Amino acid sequence: MSGHEAAARGRYGSRQLFQVASYLQYPFMLLALAYVIRPYTNGFSTIFADLNLAMLHAGIGIGFSSLQDPTTTQNEVSRRVLEDPRKGSRMIGFIAAAVVLSLGSGVAGLYLGGARWSQLAMGLVGLGLGMFALLKTAIGMFEHHRLDRNPSRAARTGNEGDEA
Repeated sequence: MSGHEAAARGRYGSRQLFQVASYLQYPFMLLALAYVIRPYTNGFSTIFADLNLAMLHAGIGIGFSSLQDPTTTQNEVSRRVLEDPRKGSRMIGFIAAAVVLSLGSGVAGLYLGGARWSQLAMGLVGLGLGMFALLKTAIGMFEHHRLDRNPSRAARTGNEGDEA
């Protein structure tokens, strides 16, 4: 086995490892959902602590989801958005705005907020960090899928409609 073959096998193995690790998003998202539902079952006296934990677990789940292969899309809607330069740019802008809002609110809550706001602050920071990882993956997916910079993908996409 040559050095290039070993390097290719190692890259494929690490890509598979990250793809498998990305499935850890599901238990964390389920935990986040459980913390969102918890006040409805146990009373609203701990709602801020529960929302904090929900955002924290959602951020971890979103962070794990960013480990997926950026060369694939999850569904047809994602593919259409990522192939269109305007729609893809808007999506990146929305994610970036959510990151700034979440991180900014969380950090401000840590230093400036009262007791209730500071209870949500760490959850907002965790959510923002997870979304920051998602932003990095979304940018990579957008660059890979956009048709205006990848003429070979545009030709394949155009021919696929003729086959149907």
